[in-house]
Amino acid sequence: MSFDLKELIKAANRSLSEKAGRNLNDIEILILEGAWNREEYDQIAAKHQYATSYISQDVAPKLWKELSEALGERVRKSNFKEALKRYWQGQALDRDRLAAAKPAPIGDRQIQHDDIQNDYTEDCYIERPPIESLCYETLLQPGALVRIKAPTLMGKTCLLNRLLAQLAVQNYRTVSLSFELADRQIHFTDLDKFLRWFCLNLSRELGLPHQLEQYWDEAGMGSKVSCTTYLEEYVLRQSDRPLVICLDKVDILFPYPEIYEDVFGLLRSWYEKARSRPIWKQLRLVIVHSTDVYIRLNLHQSPFNVGTPIELPEFTQDQVRSFAQQHGLAADQALILPLIDLVGGHPYLLEQAFEAIKTHPERSLAQFLAAAPTDAGIYAHHLRDHWLTLSSQPQLTAALKAVMLSDRPVQLEPTQAYQLQSLGLVKLVGNQAAPRCALYRLYFQTHWRASDGSNPT
Repeated sequence: MSFDLKELIKAANRSLSEKAGRNLNDIEILILEGAWNREEYDQIAAKHQYATSYISQDVAPKLWKELSEALGERVRKSNFKEALKRYWQGQALDRDRLAAAKPAPIGDRQIQHDDIQNDYTEDCYIERPPIESLCYETLLQPGALVRIKAPTLMGKTCLLNRLLAQLAVQNYRTVSLSFELADRQIHFTDLDKFLRWFCLNLSRELGLPHQLEQYWDEAGMGSKVSCTTYLEEYVLRQSDRPLVICLDKVDILFPYPEIYEDVFGLLRSWYEKARSRPIWKQLRLVIVHSTDVYIRLNLHQSPFNVGTPIELPEFTQDQVRSFAQQHGLAADQALILPLIDLVGGHPYLLEQAFEAIKTHPERSLAQFLAAAPTDAGIYAHHLRDHWLTLSSQPQLTAALKAVMLSDRPVQLEPTQAYQLQSLGLVKLVGNQAAPRCALYRLYFQTHWRASDGSNPT
């Protein structure tokens, strides 16, 4: 029996769907593709503009662990092909029986196997004009700064990857650093340690040997001047090619007043330097955050009131239809409208739905919709993560409860509103918050009723 990359992806997807109630995400698919082609983690990271440590120390180990649990055997990079092949072969009889069975109804129609045009789409991306072209054209300009804001799982990483790939074609040097990879207890409470972490990772991502000791003088010049000198006299002077630095999840710094004012002031100063120093015109900055800026910053030291602001919206109905078609589904109104009623135009939630419909065509849409906001549905892992996150924050949970139990937008304390916006659980309407989608409202309402009654956690 043949077993190729497409079948391996389907096997991994199905095993995770059955065991963990979720599907592979984009970066996990990239890891499987790279491992299939015998690429090392650093090659995979460089190819797709990720930090090597993020691939090798975070995503890959978690993926092998979940596949081990799903397949019932120890799975590693060295044996994943054989493990998934055994699983796929073991499912052959079930797939044959499924193919012969009559599909269950979906809405007023049935999903036939011919509706699934492609079992696996390697590059599902829906453009949200004019966002892509505006970002790209801005970053072609010397000294540019782009600010991208959207709640978690709204497609910021996909947009970044697309932009970096386009700029790499223009022979730009590109770096993507997520503040999530810094150790909060070490780096977020000490400015010098944070800036050293930044410079070390910047050098590594560019393939440069770090030379911190040559340029760093904390006692004499201070950490900010040392970091700026390192960037100007070492990193930027290594090449006359433009350098794009993408800083993801910068809002992780917001709760750390020990360093955030200095870090964000430094970014603003680099942007301003491009107005007077030619070498700084090589630098382009992309700042990515999940929520509105709720910290206090001097207007003249903030990077959040300069440059080009971008806010990623949810998909429109036409974009949802295109997204479904990219996933190989016949996107008629009987499928699209009920999903939009449940999850709106949320890219991640829609992707999970489309993958589940492809993987389990025997299930009716009514069955899928009924199970979706429960611990038996495909969003169980995602929803439980939110529940557990909130369980340790009673005040934030109380704020969310006020929103989810109201039939109209609710005025919240600003910091709580922004935190819930960052999680993607609410959308802000002026100064008021409303549920982002029906899925979240139904899930939390049900769980609060099932808990001890008055206590939302």
